Amino acid sequence: MPDQSRITALIVAAGTGERAGGDHPKQYRTIRGKTLVAHAIDAFADHPGVGKIRVVIGKGQDAAYLEAIAGRNIEPPVTGGATRQESVRKGLEEIAASGGTDIVLIHDAARPFTPPDVIDRLIDALGSTSSAVPALPVVDSLARTDGSTVDRSEFVTVQTPQAFRFEAILAAHRAWTGEQPATDDAAIARAAGHTVELVKGDPALKKITFAEDFAMPSPTVTRTGLGYDVHAFAAGDHVWLCGVQIPHERTLAGHSDADVGLHALTDAILGALGEGDIGDHFPPSDPQWKGAASHRFLTHARDLATARNATIHHVDVTLICETPKIGSHRAAMRARIAEILAIPEKSVSVKATTTEKLGFTGRSEGIAAQAIATLGTLEE
Repeated sequence: MPDQSRITALIVAAGTGERAGGDHPKQYRTIRGKTLVAHAIDAFADHPGVGKIRVVIGKGQDAAYLEAIAGRNIEPPVTGGATRQESVRKGLEEIAASGGTDIVLIHDAARPFTPPDVIDRLIDALGSTSSAVPALPVVDSLARTDGSTVDRSEFVTVQTPQAFRFEAILAAHRAWTGEQPATDDAAIARAAGHTVELVKGDPALKKITFAEDFAMPSPTVTRTGLGYDVHAFAAGDHVWLCGVQIPHERTLAGHSDADVGLHALTDAILGALGEGDIGDHFPPSDPQWKGAASHRFLTHARDLATARNATIHHVDVTLICETPKIGSHRAAMRARIAEILAIPEKSVSVKATTTEKLGFTGRSEGIAAQAIATLGTLEE
């Protein structure tokens, strides 16, 4: 990996974004909780290989820019020109005047979501070439306006960031004499005689162009939580397990109804949400929970997940006991858990095992339960 301090991201945010609609340029509009330009900046700021960030903005956009980046501590913006090529050229000249760099990653703020592995591939490629761009194969059929088709295998869609040896792309911009403005910096590099290497791009680098693009769905993050609980047997005539009442010669001792399966599952969901454990939400010292039905605890965890825009994809509970026998009750347990969590039964698993007469469960002194919950949450 080259010296981080000599790798600079140049983010171009000088356009007007008229096709995206709205009252102000699209780079200052919000998607998934942040402005486009803030997303673009953060992607490079969070990457360990990038040392500096410079942003090119349009004339008169200073106030909008400062509000959009919400106090992020980066170099002052550069005022761009009338075309994208002029804006990039001004950004490169400012970098040169400030001491230069070895590698520059030129990126459009209209592509707010830059995966770190794309940055890695671009930097790695510059070990053997002066220019590299991310690209994806064309998957749709291509046709001319007259209806005749073309071989899509000969085409790719080109994305940003585009990576260059700094002196090479600066010289190419200075030498550019094209009558029409260049659509990207790879074209300027090729015009100067440089070979541009293609590296694997990413669909996440989709360019925000039209108003409907701001409604693109948020990606989800999968989170997993684990739960474990134990309750001892006491005198009684039934036990509650996974929301099902089972006749038994003893009961389980606890402040609530001691449903060890639902307690473990509640902790698993709370764990996936980062919301502590069941004792934080329902302290055993609080008399209002004495004898409480444990489905109330699981319902609370479900509601917390809903409030966080999290989807409960799957839950799995393992009951560890010698007695009672679980097999004939498993279907009812799955159905009850699915009902409480408002998820399909196929997303619920209930299993049982013994410890081969070992330990407190093997001696039939109590029941233990383990649970795991898999949730999908919106990216934060």
